Amino acid sequence: MINPFYNPAEEKSVTHSNLPHWSQDGKLHFVTFRLSDSIPQNRLEQLQGERQEWEKNHQQPYTEAQWQEYQYLFSDRIDNWLNAGSGECVLAQPEYTEIVQDAMQHFEGQRYNLDYWVIMPNHVHVLLMPMAPYTLKEILHSWKSFTANQFMKLDPKNRQVWQHESFDHVVRSPAQLSRFRKYIVDNHNQSGGKSMLSEKAIM
Repeated sequence: MINPFYNPAEEKSVTHSNLPHWSQDGKLHFVTFRLSDSIPQNRLEQLQGERQEWEKNHQQPYTEAQWQEYQYLFSDRIDNWLNAGSGECVLAQPEYTEIVQDAMQHFEGQRYNLDYWVIMPNHVHVLLMPMAPYTLKEILHSWKSFTANQFMKLDPKNRQVWQHESFDHVVRSPAQLSRFRKYIVDNHNQSGGKSMLSEKAIM
């Protein structure tokens, strides 16, 4: 079986906007994408400044300890803000949840394989493996574009449905995969019945 985890010796894509995005063909990725009103803008601007300062003081390639520090300082804080339940949280409503679920499952096995995922009231966590020639960026754009159009049919005031950028990580090891799966299940358990969970493992 082809190694599904990040390999620093293989070609990778690294892009930067407000957030860094690392991807690698044929590897498992943990992705969080969220509704546009899920985190106040002032918090995101503060976090962006702190992250840029951290990156100035740490040279790539990062060590495992540095990745864990990055996760703790930035990704974990984002997750805590999301779990606070800001915004309208329309994904807690079954008709919205089903739209996202149907979009994610539509090309499963053709463009990507899905592992564990959970649809929370204002964000989505998903483990997936893109299949060539489809890229992670293309897959996420497809999901967001289709679901945004469907949301507007339910309520025309749904203009900017999703935040433009997503949070994504290339899974680095079996241990990290286990942690991400546990995190997804824990999110579901803590949602008070307001989320939809899939625990289908692809390996």
